[in-house]
This record gives sequence, structure tokens and C-alpha cells, in this order.
Amino acid sequence: MSPDSIFAAPPEHDEAARFAHYGKILGDSPDPKTVLELCDTLNVRFMRLTFTDIAGHIKNVEIPASQFPKALDGEIMFDGSSIKGFVRIEESDMLLKPDLTTFRVFPWGNPEARVARLICDVHNSDETPFSGDPRRVLKRVAEKAAAMGYMVNAGVEAEFFLFQKDDDGGATTITHDRGGYFDLTPVDLGEKARRMIVNDLEAMGFEVEAAHHEVAPGQHEIDFKYADVMITADSLTTFKFIVRNAALAHDLHATFMPKPIFGQNGSGMHTHQSLFDANGNVFFDPDGEYQMSKLMRHYIGGLKKHATALAAVTNPLVNSYKRLVPGSEAPVDIAWSQSNRSPMIRVPDRRGVGTRVEFRMPDPACNPYLALAVQIAAGLDGIENEIDSGPPLDVNVWELTAEDREEYSISSLPANLGEAIAELEKSETMREVLGEHLFTNFLESKKKEWSEYISQVSSWELDRYLTSY
Repeated sequence: MSPDSIFAAPPEHDEAARFAHYGKILGDSPDPKTVLELCDTLNVRFMRLTFTDIAGHIKNVEIPASQFPKALDGEIMFDGSSIKGFVRIEESDMLLKPDLTTFRVFPWGNPEARVARLICDVHNSDETPFSGDPRRVLKRVAEKAAAMGYMVNAGVEAEFFLFQKDDDGGATTITHDRGGYFDLTPVDLGEKARRMIVNDLEAMGFEVEAAHHEVAPGQHEIDFKYADVMITADSLTTFKFIVRNAALAHDLHATFMPKPIFGQNGSGMHTHQSLFDANGNVFFDPDGEYQMSKLMRHYIGGLKKHATALAAVTNPLVNSYKRLVPGSEAPVDIAWSQSNRSPMIRVPDRRGVGTRVEFRMPDPACNPYLALAVQIAAGLDGIENEIDSGPPLDVNVWELTAEDREEYSISSLPANLGEAIAELEKSETMREVLGEHLFTNFLESKKKEWSEYISQVSSWELDRYLTSY
């Protein structure tokens, strides 16, 4: 194959067309030989082998072309004791086993020395899968769904903020615009950054459906098409990297922190999920109540049952619970609705192949592999145990009185990370989903974070109490 044949594309769609072409060359089951040939053809000189720690931070080791054969055979070793939540110093050697279907070439840099990316699974030195690898946790849940006869599809709406930098290049919370939902501002730096993000995402194989300004000043959202749950999780890690890179190129700082500005909406990561079998979407039943299958109602029941326990995973920061407060667009009530956006779970109006659950609680600070794993596991538990979802709550829960809430039997999500940790620790289902190693290390990390937070003396406390008491 020649570079000219691979890179033949109209200038305005240059990178996207390039990916589409060599993506077809690789196919669904690429082998190392094909990848090596493609690297040579595309002038790939460096490869980033990436994975995530338990917090969801992307880690990578970059290797030169001379090491590509070794990397593709899964022989690149790293020190696992230096990665948060992995292993102890006396058992530190770990291997990176790349998933060849995740091969992508970054759409920037020198065309004579391109940089590619492979997402990896983490293995122990004896070649066995590492039980604390977040990607492995999601694989186990997807495998359980497959054993039950289902393929899991998921799509996410990850919101983020773009902020200006100070004179020293540090991040601020000064927004680059005063725009609101769907606003168009010709002088908006975010508009240019969003276009760069979309171009780069398409170049890396994403099908971007929309890009727009969100409710808060400086807040944005880019939606890409739903896919198999593993692909969606991998895509989300790539998405975060692309967003941060585009912000940097425009002298801005991108953050997925859930609630960076007091008094403004926080950033959510609404997660759409559905199950398919050989006959199509099993959530859809044209003859069922609301055209929803009983199986879908049980899935919703599972999400409701386990919501308080999985919150520490889907909303993992102290700051996450500054977003989950009454009266904002973020949910605090464990309920479901067919249409309105105030409860925790919404079922969008579309039916047929598009019948799905929208879980509105998660935020984009989560580890995508773990967050998707606990949500799906909760839904599958609902199916296995035929958990009742209860009736839909098609009223604005923000306007309900305490008496109304009692009448509707509405319970609430954890009010803070401390409560969420306590709920997670009690859950045997979540312990089983995450596995003992990851469950223990995740809890230890979150308890430490909560302990550090509650021992701090904030400026709010000083302003309120210092001269009054």
C-alpha cells in the first residue's frame, strides 16, 4: 500500500477520510504484521501505549519504532508500584498488552514522524490479566452480559469547561465567554477550540453528532455516537485527551471537574445504555406499557436499587457532590421518568432501536471503565432478580414537598463523598463487580480524600466565623 492511496482525501475532510481508509485496512481483528506494515506506510515513528489508573487518569509509555514489534507482542514492561492503586513495590513488574483494534494515529505533528496510540490491558509478569486493571473490570461485566445473551451499547455526554490561563500559564476559573445554552458568540475562543476538537475526533474515527455551548459560561459539550460499551469507554479516554490538547493549542485550560464555579451549573456525564440480542433492542416492546419491555423495567430497578452504592464510582470526588444539589439540573432523587429531566433516570422519547436508559447522575471526573461497569452490573442485577422499577415519576421532583416525597417513596442520593463511600463499602454487589483488589484500593483512596477534605479550614468558614465567634 502506498501513502498516496491511503491519504487520498478532499482537503476539508483530510484527516477523517484518512482514518476511514486505514481503519478499513485494519479491520476488526488486526494482527501485529498488518499494524507494523501500516506504521511503516504512515511514517509512524513513535507509539504511545496507554492505560488508566483507578482514578481514571491516563498513563502512557512512549516507544520508538524500533520497539514496535516487542510492544505489539505485549512485551513492554513497566513499574506497577508507581501507579496509584496497582501493586506493592515487591511485585512491581507488569506488562502492557495492546488491543490492536484501538490503533489510531494522532492527527497532528510531523507527517514524517507521526505518533500513534494503542490502548492496553494490564497483565501481571506471569502473563495473567491484572485483576486491578479498570479496563478488565468493564470487560468482565461485558462478558457477563454476553453470557446472558446481551450486547451492551452505551453513549455518553461528557461536559467540560474551558478557562483562561493567568500570566504564568496557570489555570484559572475565569471563563473565556459569557455564553449560555446553544449560544453562538463570534468572538468565542471556545467555538474555535470546539471545531479543532471535532476535527481531531473525526480524524481518530469518532462519529461526532453535535457540538455546542452548554448552560454555564465557558461550558461545552460534544456528543459522539453510541457504540459497544468497551469502545465507548476507550473513546471517552481519548476524548478527554483530545479536548485538553485542543484547549492547550488555544491557550485555554480544559477541565472535567464537576463543579468548578459556585452558582453555575456543573458538568455531568449523562450515560445512555441499552441491551441488544440477535433480534435487536431488548428494551423495546411495542406491546408493553410505555413500549418498554419488562426487562428494561427490571434494568431500571437495578439502577435504582444500587444507586447509592455506585455513586462513589460514578461521582468520585468531594467536588462531585457540589453538583448534586437540589434545584440544579443535576439529579438528587432516586426515581425515573419518561420525559422530564429532574429525576436520576430518564427514558428518552425515542422507541424502537433507540429505546434506552439515560442515567443522569455520573460526572466526567469518573474512571469511564469503572463507571460504566458498575452501572451495567446494577442493571443486569435488576434483570437477574426481576427488581421492580416502580412507576415513572412524571412530575418536577424539585418542586415536591417533603410530604409529596414520602407519598411517592422517593429516596435521595448521597449528600457527600463520605456518605457515598459508606454506601459503597456496604455493597457486596459492588465489591464483586470491582473485584477485591480494586474495591479495597478504591475505598482506601476515597477515604483518604474525604478525611483530608473534612479536616481543612475553608475561606467560607473564616469569612463567616472568624470575627463573629
